[in-house]
Formats: sequence, structure tokens, C-alpha cells
Amino acid sequence: MLFDVDGVLVHGYTGQTERRRRWDEHLLADLGIDPAAFRDLFIKQAFEKEVLTGRKALLSALEEVLPKLGFHGSPFVVASYWLDRDSHLNRQLLDVVRRLRRTGRARLYVATNQEHLRAFHLWNRHGFENLFDDMFHAARFGALKPTRAFFERAAEILGPQDEPPLFFDDSEAVVQAASAFGWEGILYRGLTDCTAHPWISTILSQ
Repeated sequence: MLFDVDGVLVHGYTGQTERRRRWDEHLLADLGIDPAAFRDLFIKQAFEKEVLTGRKALLSALEEVLPKLGFHGSPFVVASYWLDRDSHLNRQLLDVVRRLRRTGRARLYVATNQEHLRAFHLWNRHGFENLFDDMFHAARFGALKPTRAFFERAAEILGPQDEPPLFFDDSEAVVQAASAFGWEGILYRGLTDCTAHPWISTILSQ
């Protein structure tokens, strides 16, 4: 069983705009960096094209771009600010994951488009290491969801499965790609998308 991060395990950026939570809402007031410029010059360029796939480290990429945005301090300051404000955990869903783990009936994984630093931050600081067996993230694989390469690499690690892996993601494109790959992709919009699944509801009711 696999879970995406943003929009699923973490309340944050999601394509479902009604549920989106911004980490950069006060970025201008707090650090003097315009959020729109940060998205245009950093997120849509170096971050999406190089950092997420592990070709460049987050701190190195920030150090290159931040002076263009008028910020001349340490890239650690911006990275720390970002990580701290983009970690609103979906505690209700994580409680369900915790209950599933206690049953011993399923192996649990994270499958997400993340760079290395945030992946480790979630794993180590926010306790994912106590709930999940492993984290499959884009920088580790050198491939982004929904590309087939991401699912192929995950499948290699998972090994042969008796049943199609159950995968919760907030992106319709990713869910469709997972289903096309042979997984059971479920579009996550709220807690019941997980708890009402027949297999999960049966386990939780026992």
C-alpha cells in the first residue's frame, strides 16, 4: 500500500485547489522574497527540472537563484523556512496508517515527487520512519510521477505482488498512470477515500 505526500499525507500543495495550503503565503513579509517570483524563477525552473529528479541539490540550486530574488542570506534559512511551513501533517490519515501498521496485514510505503532534503525531513523529523517501510521519491529514482520509469523502479523494489499495489494520490494524472501500470490507483480527496476502501475498511473493523 502506497501513499503520496502533498495533498495526501501532508496538507500542502495539491492540484485540488480547494484543499491547497500555501507555505509561501508570508514569504515576502518574513524573508523579503516575492512568492510569485520565487515560483517563476526557482520552482518552475531549477526545482522542477533539476532538483526534484536529483540532478542538483536543493541548497545548491537555492544558492544560485536567491540573489536574483534579492535575498543574500544563507540558503539554509530559506530551506528551513520552507520545510517548517510545508509540513502540515494529515494526522487523521496518519492515524489510519498507524492502525494498519499495527495489524501487520500490509506493507506501507510513501511514493512522492520529492527532492532528497525534504524526503529525509519527513522521514526523520516527522516520524515517517516509524510508520512506513520505505519512501520512494523522485530524486532517489531520477524520475517523476506520473512517468512509467517511476513506477518501474518502485515495482523493482516492491518485488512480486499477489495483488495489485493499492496507491493513494491526489493527482488524477498520477492515478491514471498507476492504474495503467497495473496498480490500483485511488484518487485521494479526503479521509473516506482511504477508510471506505473495502479491503481497508474490513481490516479496520476487525
